[in-house]
Amino acid sequence: MQLLSVFLFSLSANIDGLTVGLAYGIKDIEISYKSNILIAIITSIGTFVSMTIGLFARKFIPIEILSIIGCIILILIGLSIIISSLKNKEERTKDIKNEDITYTEILKKPQKADKDNSGYIDTREAFTLGLALSLNNFGLGVGASATGINIYLTTIFTFILSILCIIIGVKIGRKYLSKSLRKYADLISGIVIIFLGLYELFI
Repeated sequence: MQLLSVFLFSLSANIDGLTVGLAYGIKDIEISYKSNILIAIITSIGTFVSMTIGLFARKFIPIEILSIIGCIILILIGLSIIISSLKNKEERTKDIKNEDITYTEILKKPQKADKDNSGYIDTREAFTLGLALSLNNFGLGVGASATGINIYLTTIFTFILSILCIIIGVKIGRKYLSKSLRKYADLISGIVIIFLGLYELFI
């Protein structure tokens, strides 16, 4: 039971990584194993930190109540992801001709992480991308930890799935299966997170 929750959380947390891989595959942007591992390390650290915060909160709030709050947070995060994906945001935050790229922009257009347009993600760019992914999943980690999901197991799973999702995403992206799949990545992520929240709430 615990393993299923850990797997579902790690999978939903890495859907963004899969989307990033798909985007790179389409644009034929290379991401080395070293850069991929760096992204996985940063994402895993982000998961560990956010889940530790959730675990710390359990010392002050009764476990039963915190578990319910955690489940509600997960469900709300899942719903917000689904709603925003259905809104088809064509309100692209008016391209302010700024050299600075926000973490949100990197997740919307992963190719922006390749700041020098080299067609290759170096370690500095990988660091920025990893930070964007971990910040995006921060609330998810706090909510999951509050439900009692094992932190250490989840961190390990997140590391492994982060590497796999980017590799798989790039491969699929290069074979043109990505454009259709990418549209639904947020929707899939939202559904998985809601399922995880409901699973932890009732089981």
